[in-house]
Amino acid sequence: MAEDTPLNPGAPGSDPELDELRDALDALRSQIRSRFPVPRERRAGPPDWEGLFRELRRRLSTLGMIERSGEVDEFGMDEVVLRRARPLLEFLAERYWRLEVDGLERLPEKGPCLVVANRSGLLPYDGLVLAQVIERARPLAERPRFFVADWLITLPFVQPYLARLGGVRACRENAERLLGAGRFVIAFPEGAKGATKVFRERYRIQRFGRGGVVRIALERRVPLIPVGIVGAEEAHPVLFKWNAPGRRLGLPFLPVTPTFPLLGPLGLLPLPAKWVMRIGEALPLDHLEPDAADDELLISRLTADLRERIQGLVDEGLSQRESIWG
Repeated sequence: MAEDTPLNPGAPGSDPELDELRDALDALRSQIRSRFPVPRERRAGPPDWEGLFRELRRRLSTLGMIERSGEVDEFGMDEVVLRRARPLLEFLAERYWRLEVDGLERLPEKGPCLVVANRSGLLPYDGLVLAQVIERARPLAERPRFFVADWLITLPFVQPYLARLGGVRACRENAERLLGAGRFVIAFPEGAKGATKVFRERYRIQRFGRGGVVRIALERRVPLIPVGIVGAEEAHPVLFKWNAPGRRLGLPFLPVTPTFPLLGPLGLLPLPAKWVMRIGEALPLDHLEPDAADDELLISRLTADLRERIQGLVDEGLSQRESIWG
């Protein structure tokens, strides 16, 4: 039997050609490992759903940002994105939700103007549709901007995309800048209290806070027009709020609707409820001086009057609508 070839390179009696082949194979293995690292074995156990959700939030937060057109104003509205979105918004308003609008003649031909509406539903379809309606009815004015609550901006990809469609963070400074630039501004004084109502409390107008919209309208001498929106609350009816899982995922709560989370991502699609929008007469403020904004009792009374007007417009819209779907 022939004597075996030594296995150690450089050992006495080793074959130089075999040593060179081993060196070449070792170099090839090193290159392969550096370019295609072998993933470490995953630990056995249940999947890390919270970690997956955090990673999804991170990735969605930059969704579409590489497509920015450069035609973006100081508040982030992108004319190119808006132009592409208009056909979808028109389809949703005219065909999907079969929107009926009353009172367009009560809107001024151009801004500045403060439009105040009831907040309906988790996602700001009401602001998007109302802005589309006003833009179509008043082509001489710049596209209205609608306010978005802070808690909604924290949702994945919502803030950058809503900003590109005309959404603006709700605060006094932004309202003053927009009105000072002569624009229509759409505000929802109910805030999160209106957006997070469960279905059994639908169309009950919540408290309007401290009267910020009335105070700004007085100080800026702009029309204050109430609007009642019916239909948006059935687009995403919240049956109940799942608080603990929502907080663990970084949300105020996890909404449970007839379709979500039962249908997964498909449950995020809005339902085809019938929409009715009623625009009321402007709140009479012309006879008041700007320093009336310092009268807290007057502000409280005017805020209550505004809330009652919007509740009345909502009630009229509900009576006008034959059914949720018709």
